[in-house]
Amino acid sequence: MISAGIVGGTGYTGVELLRILSLHPEVEVTKVTSRSDDGKRVDALYPSLRGLCNAVFSIPDVENLADCDVVFFATPNGTAMLMAEQLLARGVKVIDLSADFRLKDAKEWQHWYGMEHACPDLIQEAVYGLPEVNREAIKKTNLLACPGCYPTAVQLGFLPLIENGLIDVQHLIADVKSGVSGAGRKAELATLMSETGESFKAYAVAGHRHLPEIKQGLALAAQQAVGLTFVPHLLPMIRGIHATLYAPLQTESKLAEIQNLFEVRYAQEHFVDVLPLGSHPDTRNVRGSNNCQIALFQPQGENTLVILSVIDNLVKGAAGQAVQNMNLMFGFAENEGLHTVALYP
Repeated sequence: MISAGIVGGTGYTGVELLRILSLHPEVEVTKVTSRSDDGKRVDALYPSLRGLCNAVFSIPDVENLADCDVVFFATPNGTAMLMAEQLLARGVKVIDLSADFRLKDAKEWQHWYGMEHACPDLIQEAVYGLPEVNREAIKKTNLLACPGCYPTAVQLGFLPLIENGLIDVQHLIADVKSGVSGAGRKAELATLMSETGESFKAYAVAGHRHLPEIKQGLALAAQQAVGLTFVPHLLPMIRGIHATLYAPLQTESKLAEIQNLFEVRYAQEHFVDVLPLGSHPDTRNVRGSNNCQIALFQPQGENTLVILSVIDNLVKGAAGQAVQNMNLMFGFAENEGLHTVALYP
């Protein structure tokens, strides 16, 4: 049994971590931080956790968290980097769900996130937590950078094609839609129900913060720079990401052959499900689960392959993937605590 702390226990990803970890047989959540709710019982704020979590909210403080085996940062960008070095020095493993350690170039990070990085020396030490790519490195690290939700769905869709040199990596398109919970739990005009309900829009078309993260991962797989047009959209729903990916084929490949390639690539993965040909993945079929479902199409039999990839942005796109990484870091079964069937309807 290990002890876990959660910094930022009142945001959507923090609460999702509590939901998952409260039923994990190898974990006890001992510290949950919130400046505004300091001293309150966690289950008083979230009655769904009554009988499952006895923790009390406390101030985020290194000394308070130092007796944890692992600390999750479910915080805004720029928070984890202020505490990670001190926690690591005390032997605490750190799993950051924000973007503080995802990008390997500190100057690029500063460009996209608008602040100077507090501990650039740790960036190279951090392991990018996409288990389907970095499993062995994840097992050995003490500092884990959990991928973003958009990058998870997009990379899992493109990777088998890039790894096998089947597509033109200079002309990739990712047309991706997200539920409003991806914007976080804050009062903001753009995410009010009266603003998002019965509406649909693209945003950050000129450049989204997840773009360099996606390009970094795809470039590592391709062993060269990639060209990617990434356009995110906001859907009038709470959870879910639907990525429609377009990739020009470089060789004459039959769809059945590519389907087999995907099935073989993900055959041993607990949380990637390649659907039968002709299927259309639906976000409701992964809602609340750590699963990614993928389907392939080759419209009119021409040379553009369309990949459909869906995840729950709060689970495989955040808290669930963080727990999957934690399992690897501590030698637990990779799917421990994540045996959840998607909610339907």
